[in-house]
Parts: sequence; structure tokens; C-alpha cells
Amino acid sequence: MPFEELKQKQSAVWGSGPYERISEHLAIAHEHLLGEVDAGPGDRWLDVATGTGEIAVPAAEGGAEVTGLDLAPAMIATARERAAGAGVELALEVGDAERLPYPDASFDVVTSAFGVMFCPDQDAAAAELARVTRPGGTLALLNWHPTRGVAEFFAVMRPYMPPPPEGAGNPFAWGDRDRLAELLGGAFELEIEEGDCPQPGSSAEEVWDLFTSSYGPTKALAGSLDEERRAALRGDWIAYFERFGNGGGVSQPRPYLLVLGRRR
Repeated sequence: MPFEELKQKQSAVWGSGPYERISEHLAIAHEHLLGEVDAGPGDRWLDVATGTGEIAVPAAEGGAEVTGLDLAPAMIATARERAAGAGVELALEVGDAERLPYPDASFDVVTSAFGVMFCPDQDAAAAELARVTRPGGTLALLNWHPTRGVAEFFAVMRPYMPPPPEGAGNPFAWGDRDRLAELLGGAFELEIEEGDCPQPGSSAEEVWDLFTSSYGPTKALAGSLDEERRAALRGDWIAYFERFGNGGGVSQPRPYLLVLGRRR
């Protein structure tokens, strides 16, 4: 499958559910990023793969001149509703993180929260992040841990998924420090912080219901399976999340990296 066809599918998949129900549980990580970025009125801020605007809207509330871009039109529509509800103005545009439609060095701050890591052409996405960040400007990325947390529940889903197209990067490689150095170290001075953003639920079944209704990749996968395989996936999923029972429900650890870069 060519990457263009894959990205068309990604656009539909990521926009297929009310992702804001998922991002409610990402607030710890979002606040970590926002707390580490020194930006304010007049700063030009680009949020790549902005999703439903959880970084872009607070950045605009802080006075920055914000642009948010996402591949999924449905995500951008929700982000616009979120911005209107917050009473802030910002540019929210449909576009491709691997071909950003902006001039070189046009932003003081470039961010992406668990977004750009899912681009199939990792080298192209990294090059675009560097291209649009001005010298001395700030890069801040939230990426999931390469083997734990979200990577683990993607491993639960993987036997039920079609194989990725040849050449598509593993998104969780963005959580590997050596790979980050390859992708970004030539253009940015990098610092890395670690955090954990647990996924709560009243039960493993409740987490299954949340993700199959609201998280595009899980919703699309479950919807593509016949009854027998969907039941098998559900069983594997619930068995995985039940490992994290805490007496009053479940709380799955989800370690992440906050990657901070200064453009050379």
C-alpha cells in the first residue's frame, strides 16, 4: 500500500470516533508539555497532528499565535468547536505532517502530542518539524514509551491487524532515544523528560467499551473483524487490562517521553 493510500485510511480511522473522550485521559501529559514550553503573546506556535486541539487551544489562550494542523477533517472540526467554546481564535487546518504547507523557519514553537509519531514516513515528518522551526526555536513532542503502556496494548491488537505497508515506520520508535537522535539530533539540541499518564477505568470492560467507541484505531479494527475474531480480541484486551486492577477498577501505566529541542 503506498503511503498516500495509507494516510487516507489514517485520516478516516483517527476521525472515526469522538477522540476527545480519549484525550480527557491525556491531561497529565498535555499539562507536562504546556508547562515546559516558554511561549506567550506574539509567539508563532504550530501544533502538528493537533487532534481535537488539546494543546492548540490552551496555547492560544496563553496569547500565542497558534496554528493547528491534522490529517483528519473530523478532528479539525472538533478542535474548532473546542476553540469556539473557549472563546479563542486560532488557525485550524487539514494537512499532512509529512508535507507541512508553511515556509521555512516560520514558527517559534512546534509541538505534537502523541501525533506526529504515527506518520508512516518518519524521516519526512522529522525533516518537516526541523524545516518550519526557526533557529533558536522550540520543539516539544509527547511520544509513547517504545515497549510499555500504549505499545503493549497495540501489541495486543497486532495479531488481528493487517501487516503495515513495507517501509512504514514503527510509531513507537519515536520513544526510543537512539532513534530520536537519528531523526532530530542533527537539527535540534535535545533534552528528554519522562512521565506517566495512566489509563483509568471502572473495569477492563469499561476501557474496552471506551476504546471501541472512541479511539479510532481500536474502533476501526474491532469493526473490521467477524464476530469470532472480535470476541477473541475483546478477550485478549480485557485480560491485558485486568493485569492493572487496583481494587476499585483498573489503572494501566502509560509511560511517555517529553522530547524538548532547541533548533540549531
